[in-house]
Amino acid sequence: MFAKSGYEGTREENYTLLIQQVQALIHDEPNRIANLANAASLLGQFLTDVNWVGFYLMDKTQEKEELVLGPFQGLPACVRIPLGKGVCGTSAQLRETVLVPDVHAFPGHIACDAASQSEIVVPILHGDELIGVLDIDSPSLNRFDELDQRYLEQFVQALAAAM
Repeated sequence: MFAKSGYEGTREENYTLLIQQVQALIHDEPNRIANLANAASLLGQFLTDVNWVGFYLMDKTQEKEELVLGPFQGLPACVRIPLGKGVCGTSAQLRETVLVPDVHAFPGHIACDAASQSEIVVPILHGDELIGVLDIDSPSLNRFDELDQRYLEQFVQALAAAM
């Protein structure tokens, strides 16, 4: 699902190339927002059949912890998501990837874009610290599978290593 890239390799080869590209983009760049913006753009450019790609970052105050909108590609989105709410909040709270074949079947799904039908959310961890989540939505049911999960987790690990 990399038709936008113009590269005709296997999905595994395409994901490997994508990870190498993000590593090159973020190499020696210490600014987290710049790196996440480039990562969102890279994913939005290379993945097909997606309508939203971006990041939600942990925002801790004395009163609460929640996710706040970070760099993204797509329509305007929900700005704040409480931990444990929706797919992003659930992934953040569990600190594990959540793959949802049909968002309408996910209890408490937060519909920021009515066109979204499936979703994958990958937590970004640096050591024990939860930095945020990578969120990718698709207008198609069952868009994401275990292969996407495995490589998107590697993509996020490459990002986290630079933070």
